[in-house]
Amino acid sequence: MASSIDFVQYIAEQCAGAGEITVRKMFGDYGIYCDGKIFGLICDDSLYLKPTEAARPLLRSVEMRPPYNGASNYFYISDVDDSEYLSELVGLTCRALPAPKQRKKQK
Repeated sequence: MASSIDFVQYIAEQCAGAGEITVRKMFGDYGIYCDGKIFGLICDDSLYLKPTEAARPLLRSVEMRPPYNGASNYFYISDVDDSEYLSELVGLTCRALPAPKQRKKQK
């Protein structure tokens, strides 16, 4: 089951305090980015953050799940209604993740 666009937009709005939030449709669901850096996935109307040690202490509950079959475990975020909490989690996660790789320009 794919995520509804309403849920995707809601999550993007909830995370907006962390920076410029964008989403990209990928493989039937969505990647979610902050200031150009992918920090999580939205799959089946659920939010998953890339696991980082920086964000772990802030989690209200540490639940690891794969966002789709065959994926690595991500932090499953069940409390998506607290925008301040989500923005802080996203900010911590993004600061802990490496910068995105620059793509080579095609000739």
